[in-house]
Amino acid sequence: MRKSIPVITLVAASIILGGCATNTGSGAAIGAATGAILGKATGNHKDKRIFIGAAIGALAGAAVGQYMDQQETAFREELAGSGIEVVREGDNIRLVMPSNITFSSNQSNISPSFDQSLDAVANVMNKYDKTFLSIEGHTDSTGDAAYNMTLSEKRAESVKRYLKMQAVNADRLYVTGYGETQPLVSNDSAANRAKNRRVEVQIVPNTA
Repeated sequence: MRKSIPVITLVAASIILGGCATNTGSGAAIGAATGAILGKATGNHKDKRIFIGAAIGALAGAAVGQYMDQQETAFREELAGSGIEVVREGDNIRLVMPSNITFSSNQSNISPSFDQSLDAVANVMNKYDKTFLSIEGHTDSTGDAAYNMTLSEKRAESVKRYLKMQAVNADRLYVTGYGETQPLVSNDSAANRAKNRRVEVQIVPNTA
């Protein structure tokens, strides 16, 4: 099931400009994905990533925990009653967005009823701008695995596009589709499959 995600260093967190927008590899969201892309980057790409990371602003020491405490509080206030679960994991925050409030069945277009919740997410992200986001799409195991992977990627991309429209800096956004590979629970019932169909947003501090 889920693995904890390490805090990203300034260089590693700044990989967004260094490679593809989507990574379908397995692993724990930012931790594995950034490592894979960082290993491929060479030359001026590294300098560009460092520049973006520095422009966004870095956190260090005790300031990291305090900053994320404040951001967590803001998320809980803004998203109260929205159906989005706010989960604190060390210095990271995870937003779990179930399918019943995000997308219609087999669709990658965001449901209109979800706009207000994403507006709230964008408001917090624009206020707390020293963090990076890993937007992750997940499906249940019903149907073809390749189709599910593509659908999960498209759903994550839809969330990214919406956040960009709300003025969230695109250089802070990293998209991953996991398809059916990371279920929260067993896919042995309709209720469990519904839990596995989701988008998650990992919020990670930019640390020096």
